[in-house]
Amino acid sequence: QVQLVESGGGLVQAGGSLRLSCAASGRIFSNYAMGWFRQAPGKEREFVATISWSGGSTYYADSVKGRFTISRDNVNNTVYLQMNSLKPEDTAVYYCAANYFRISGDQNDYNYWGQGSQVTVSS
Repeated sequence: QVQLVESGGGLVQAGGSLRLSCAASGRIFSNYAMGWFRQAPGKEREFVATISWSGGSTYYADSVKGRFTISRDNVNNTVYLQMNSLKPEDTAVYYCAANYFRISGDQNDYNYWGQGSQVTVSS
């Protein structure tokens, strides 16, 4: 079992930055690929970014490529999402998730989920 707790969300103006953190506990964090997903009001949850267990591979949704950066600290069992140049359309609840098998943009591959952190970008 892996427990995930997100933090760092909030309200920011368009063009601003936020950094989300996801603290993991339970099983060995470094065994898991990690991902960030988001769900805007009235929309389905969508993929944002994913990182391999070692941190050596990353993959991003086209909508955030060049603006968001995913990283991880396997010593402190934390994964981060640095979000720059935020846009109102980035407003959503952001979820981190753990995947034992592989780096993936498919949420069906993920075994464990956090409770979510609200990010609101004002225009």
